[in-house]
Amino acid sequence: MNSSSTQYLNFKRMDVYEPMNPFSMWGDFKGNMYQDAAMIIEVDAKIENQLAYIQQLEASRLKLLHLEQELEQTKAQQCALMSGGVNASQPGFSGAANSAEIVAFEIEYEQWVELQKTKTNNLKTALNSVMDDTELDRLVQDALNHYANLFNIKATVAKVDVCYLISGVWKTPTERLFLWIGGFRPSELLKVLVPRLQLLDQQSHDLYNLIQACQQAEDSLSQGMEKLQQTLAEAVACGQALGGGGYEMRSAMDKLEELVRLVIQADYVRQETLQQTLRNLTPRQAAQGLISLGEYLQRLRDLSSAWAMRLCEPA
Repeated sequence: MNSSSTQYLNFKRMDVYEPMNPFSMWGDFKGNMYQDAAMIIEVDAKIENQLAYIQQLEASRLKLLHLEQELEQTKAQQCALMSGGVNASQPGFSGAANSAEIVAFEIEYEQWVELQKTKTNNLKTALNSVMDDTELDRLVQDALNHYANLFNIKATVAKVDVCYLISGVWKTPTERLFLWIGGFRPSELLKVLVPRLQLLDQQSHDLYNLIQACQQAEDSLSQGMEKLQQTLAEAVACGQALGGGGYEMRSAMDKLEELVRLVIQADYVRQETLQQTLRNLTPRQAAQGLISLGEYLQRLRDLSSAWAMRLCEPA
C-alpha cells in the first residue's frame, strides 16, 4: 500500500473534448421514576411512528419517481412515432425496458449502501483489534472493490438513461447538493479526508500533488460538460421541422451519447483518485481513510433523513 515515490493520476485520454433540573434528592427521583419511564416509552413510540412515516414517504417518493419516468418515456415514444425522426433503439426511448432497468439499479444501489455500512464497521473493528497489516490490507482491498462495483452499475444505467443518472434523483437531497457529473467531486473529498489522517511529510506532499492532478482532470471534464451543453442546445434549437409538429432529433440524441462517455470518464477519475490515494497510505491509514469516507457519505444521507423528519415535528 506504501509508495516510495509520488503517484500521479494516469488518466486515459478523454475523447469527448480536449481543453477532472437535575434531581436534588433520591426520594424525588424514586417518586417520579415510573412517571419518567412512562414518558420515555411514549417518546420512543412517537419516534418509531415518525420513522415509519419517513419510510412511507420515501417509498411513496420512489413510486412517484417511477410513475413520472414512465410518463416521460411514454410521451417521448409518442413524439418519436409522430415525427418518425427518432430511432427507438436510442437511449431514453426504450419504454418499459428502461423503467425495469432503472428500478433494478435503484435496488442495487440501496443494497450497495447497506453493504457499505457493513464494510465500514468491519474496518472499524479491525482497527480496534490486533489484526496484522496483511489481513487489514485484504479488508481495504475488499472495500475498494466495493466502490468499483458502484462504478460498474452506474456505467450500466448510464447507457440506459444517462439523464436519469446525471440528475442524481437516485441519491438523497443533501447528496445532490454536491453532485458533479453523476457523482462526488474527488478533489473535494480528498480535501475533507486528508486532514483526518496522520501523514508523514512525503505522504502529504504526494497527496497534495494528487489533489492538483485531480483538479486538472476535473477542470477538463467540466469544460467538456459545458461545451456539450452548448452543442446540445444548438442541436435542439436547429432541429429540422418535420410533419405533425415534430422535429428531427438525431443530432441531439448523438450529443446524449457523448454525455454517456463523459459520465463514465468522470467515474474513472473518481475510481483512479481513490486507488492512488490508498497507494500512498499504510494499511492502517488506508483503513482509516475508507472509514472516514464511508462515514462522511452516510452523514450526508442521515442529514437528509433528519431534514425530512422536521415535517413530523409539531408546529
